[in-house]
Amino acid sequence: MAAYSWALIELLPPWPERSPGPRPVADRVCLQGILYVLCNDIAWQLLPPDLGFGSG
Repeated sequence: MAAYSWALIELLPPWPERSPGPRPVADRVCLQGILYVLCNDIAWQLLPPDLGFGSG
């Protein structure tokens, strides 16, 4: 498996400066949460909040 740098997979647009609501988790943390859900074959709603990946 080839090693990819984070710059190659930065797909999410930047968060707008003047946006309502709380700022989301960092892109890297969000991707880790997505990979956790996919690798462990669990529902999004069951994503453990204590892992710090954001809400499920």
